Amino acid sequence: MPKIIENVREQLLAEAKRQIDKYGYAQTTVRSVASACGLGVGTVYNYFESKEMLIATFVYEEWKQYLAEMHRLPTDDPHVLLKGIFDSLVRFAAENKKLFSDADAAKLVSVGSSGQRHKMLRLQIADFVRPICESQFCAEFIAESVICWSMEHAEFESVYPLLEKIIKK
Repeated sequence: MPKIIENVREQLLAEAKRQIDKYGYAQTTVRSVASACGLGVGTVYNYFESKEMLIATFVYEEWKQYLAEMHRLPTDDPHVLLKGIFDSLVRFAAENKKLFSDADAAKLVSVGSSGQRHKMLRLQIADFVRPICESQFCAEFIAESVICWSMEHAEFESVYPLLEKIIKK
């Protein structure tokens, strides 16, 4: 009789994240994740077609939590809205710092459609700021600015006055 393991997918995602944080992208393998979970390699492939999909899935699952958090931000106060988005981006980047700063992982991303992923991120953030903007261009401009400044570790209070000048009055 086959053994029944609870929450296999969640265990695999958590272990992959743990290994990325501890060892980096190159040292994290499907085999090492499977072994740490007490599973065979084939079991991992029942859930994820590749190491890249395993890692992309845990990043996406985390991102969905941040999106849900941003959905709860009030749109009637531009400062609170933009600070909340900014802080969410900073925390997401910090939570995935090891992966985002890993040269081996960067090679993988650069081969793919990183421009399309960045555009998707900009449009997701623009959707949140659209209520405080005069146009879609304005929303995307603010979104791009907030993304860049959060990744550059700018102080939100020092950049907010610039954003405030282009927000719908």
